[in-house]
Amino acid sequence: MFGRRRFEVKTAGQLQRMREAGLVVAQALTAAARAVQPGVTTAELDEVSASVIAEAGALPSFLGYHGYPAHVCVSVNDEVIHGIPGPRVLAPGDLVSIDCGAIVQGWHGDAAVTVVCGGRTDDASARLSEVTEAALWAGIAAARVGATIGDVGHAIAERVAAAGTGYGIVDGFTGHGIGSAMHMTPDVPNVGRPGRGPRLVAGMAIAIEPMITLAGDDTDTLDDGWTVVTTTGVRAAHWEHTVVVTPAGPWVTTAPDGGGLADDVALASFG
Repeated sequence: MFGRRRFEVKTAGQLQRMREAGLVVAQALTAAARAVQPGVTTAELDEVSASVIAEAGALPSFLGYHGYPAHVCVSVNDEVIHGIPGPRVLAPGDLVSIDCGAIVQGWHGDAAVTVVCGGRTDDASARLSEVTEAALWAGIAAARVGATIGDVGHAIAERVAAAGTGYGIVDGFTGHGIGSAMHMTPDVPNVGRPGRGPRLVAGMAIAIEPMITLAGDDTDTLDDGWTVVTTTGVRAAHWEHTVVVTPAGPWVTTAPDGGGLADDVALASFG
């Protein structure tokens, strides 16, 4: 089950469970994103997500994880990641990042989206979310058999750089391996050098998750011990998908369309 460097390599059957978990995550994020409206609290977004996960017969990855008290993370404006849902009321133009994980028969899916409350925000914030999502897909495209973790991080950073000056790639937080646990080796940084780092093999799964700000990479953690914010108060965006490395290409288990790779093709590529 584990490769030479202790990276978890899954069977086709295990990957099918991960796909099921990923689809639950996709459904929960879609429901929560639709619920992002002025006057809604972040706790209500957690309730929406929790309901979807429960109705699917899945378990939440986040609730109780190292004491985390909610089903999802909801991070608003200058909050980068790990925002705890609560009484905060969303306002028009808020930039809202929602991170969700689910478990099906012991196998995990993990993804995040950033949405605008009320549908409109300032141009810089809208562009920030677009750049972050584009960087995510650049990293996904690099996640192929024979590539390295450095190739993935390099693709993310190059896409951010191509978007223009001023953006910051958050330092100190990375993507990660995923499968029978939510966080596993290897770490997946959002910067990297081509050809460096662990090599990707078929059956590995990684969560790729760029966290980009409107300026700088410095962060602080609030007194709640979870919420990570930008030190200067600028806004941040967070996008994430769970990606399986297959002989047929990257299979995005938390995207409804598999990231463009059909489920049957992905699974058949393992023989």
